Amino acid sequence: MERRPKVGLALGSGAARGYAHIGVIKVLEKHGVPIDLITGSSIGSLIGALYASGLSVDYIESMAYRIKRRHWVDITFPKLGLIAGKKVEEMIRFLTGNKNFDELKIPLGVVATDLRSKRVILIREGNVAFAVRASIAIPGIFSPVMKEGMVLVDGGVLERVPGRAAREMGADVVIGVELGFSAGTSLNNIYDIIIQTFEVMGREIQFLKSYDCDVLITPHLESVNPIAFSEPEKCIKEGTRAAEAALPKIMSILERKGEEK
Repeated sequence: MERRPKVGLALGSGAARGYAHIGVIKVLEKHGVPIDLITGSSIGSLIGALYASGLSVDYIESMAYRIKRRHWVDITFPKLGLIAGKKVEEMIRFLTGNKNFDELKIPLGVVATDLRSKRVILIREGNVAFAVRASIAIPGIFSPVMKEGMVLVDGGVLERVPGRAAREMGADVVIGVELGFSAGTSLNNIYDIIIQTFEVMGREIQFLKSYDCDVLITPHLESVNPIAFSEPEKCIKEGTRAAEAALPKIMSILERKGEEK
């Protein structure tokens, strides 16, 4: 029997720029690139969970145009975060069919950061929505998630593109998506300040850490404000363009890895 390499898709953090992941998945589907497993950090975990649960990429794209801020924001007294996060978790539960990891169509790994141990946590069991809620918990904006003595926040704090997690899950070829950084943004409120702080930290992390990806797709989203979920079309188009540009390299690596098998 002919064997082929197992392909892992590592979807990176980047808040509203995460709509670009939809364009990447559309291109991989169109050209028959298999997605055997998915890992996601922050917004990457959300898009990955929706796709892994069985939702079509076209349906996910249609939701990107319909979901408004009021659907997922629940302001709370700022003890641990400005947004409680219950509303977004309920939305994810509904969209994923309240599935556990072992019920997904595609194996999924969700990356979060534990503030107590100061390390990356790869979540692969339990309720998917609960795990994604932890992975998207931008410190200061979303309240963190408490689990088994851990204080879980946004996976992008330590692992912007979870390529290592994909390797850990058995991927022979890892396709990563790095959503990049803003060219510059206005600093008008606390959300802008927090997000810009993460942009500065994230850029340093990118310089210092290897993502362990065979191919790194990098959409050009510098002009997109990461907290303004109002430009899905632009992000999806740029994700599509970047994935198309990376396709020859992806196909070449898959062919080479297939020969090695």
